[in-house]
Amino acid sequence: MASKPKELLDELSHPGPHEVLRGNLALIGLPGVVFTPRAGLGLPAVAFGHGWLQPPGRYRDLLSHLASWGIVAAAPATQRGPLPSHRIFASDLRSTLDLVTGVRLGPDGISVDREKLGIAGHSTGAGAAVLAAATDSAPKIRAIATYAAAQTFPSATEAARRITAPGLHLAAEEDLVAPRIGHVEAIAKAWGGPVQLRTLAKSSHLAVTEGRHWSQLLLHGKPHRGTQRLVRALFTAFFLTHLTGTNQYEPLLEADVKKAAVDLDESPVAG
Repeated sequence: MASKPKELLDELSHPGPHEVLRGNLALIGLPGVVFTPRAGLGLPAVAFGHGWLQPPGRYRDLLSHLASWGIVAAAPATQRGPLPSHRIFASDLRSTLDLVTGVRLGPDGISVDREKLGIAGHSTGAGAAVLAAATDSAPKIRAIATYAAAQTFPSATEAARRITAPGLHLAAEEDLVAPRIGHVEAIAKAWGGPVQLRTLAKSSHLAVTEGRHWSQLLLHGKPHRGTQRLVRALFTAFFLTHLTGTNQYEPLLEADVKKAAVDLDESPVAG
């Protein structure tokens, strides 16, 4: 019998069955962090773009959570200044996927399948993820997930029109930095492939981040455990569905869940 969405949400809110290892992305060519399951061959991988001024360490629990469910998760620590190049950051996200697919990772030599690659991000890092996914060059991005996506230069909305891979976009209800209407909603409505937009209640722009950081003096919002729980579960369900081919978590992706209502849904689940 298929599990109910609430049961799946609870399951995926907790760490998965894999022991997690943390590594330094710089050792294979780019500043940043990488989290991997201890063992596995032909694994899926996700590159994650940090938000404006944010260090990758503010997403440690999210990245580790994905790895605990069997997904290699890597975040470059580039373009962290006040005037980042979104185009270069998008290129760095693609380079991150090239790096994790090009070498064996960890002491036991785990490997990543180039046909199982996703990309995700927060704020301008989410916008850069959209730019990266719209690029025609290899490797092909199979799934894109964002939280509080912000517009970029060049335009993430225009780039979204060229994307045919599934997209999951999570908006923050109380986002004063990148309000939903002009940012993530515009990106989702322009999406060229299957797409879902959800609004997370009582969430701010920085709700997905972890710990304290001086940028909170400049940006509205702060870390919020309820938001982090929802993002971890929904991202995990989305990437497992679209990168591994399992249909086990589709009921969660298809349903409204408490504090994560579906606003736009155009066949986001893999068939």
